[in-house]
Amino acid sequence: MITIRRAGALDARQMAELLDAIVKKGGTTAHTKPISRDIILEWMGRDPDRSAWHVAEDDAGHILGFQFLEPHPDLPPEACDIASFVRLGKTGLGVGSKLFEASKTAAKSLGYRWINATIRADNGGGLAYYQSRGFEDYAHHPKQQLGNGALVDKVSKRYDLT
Repeated sequence: MITIRRAGALDARQMAELLDAIVKKGGTTAHTKPISRDIILEWMGRDPDRSAWHVAEDDAGHILGFQFLEPHPDLPPEACDIASFVRLGKTGLGVGSKLFEASKTAAKSLGYRWINATIRADNGGGLAYYQSRGFEDYAHHPKQQLGNGALVDKVSKRYDLT
């Protein structure tokens, strides 16, 4: 059984391990540098009054995925940015779907009117995930430089909450 709950500081280590494995595999996230517990805690503390973090965990308390919403300086105040990560080998189990239901509710309660997802154009799984949730393309960003210097195209998708 998959349980969705608000993430807290004690989840930061497991979330960092999950994301770091995705970063090391490469090809799906814009993150290119190792992710530590301290980095996750820093992100969680950026704007706690306008952000929402959720984890999906199994019956043993292992985190299967996490998702967060937060404001972004390139977006208007009525929009938030979303990021989603599912443990390698655990996709297709409904983790992302359940996380998004919690995130939609949180976004509405925080007063947001729409959610932005910006995804690497070569991340077929990520593009399909957001498309299947009802996100629609609204911008294309060619040749975006990643932290390791690589250039990738990105796609911004929008989900209206109203």
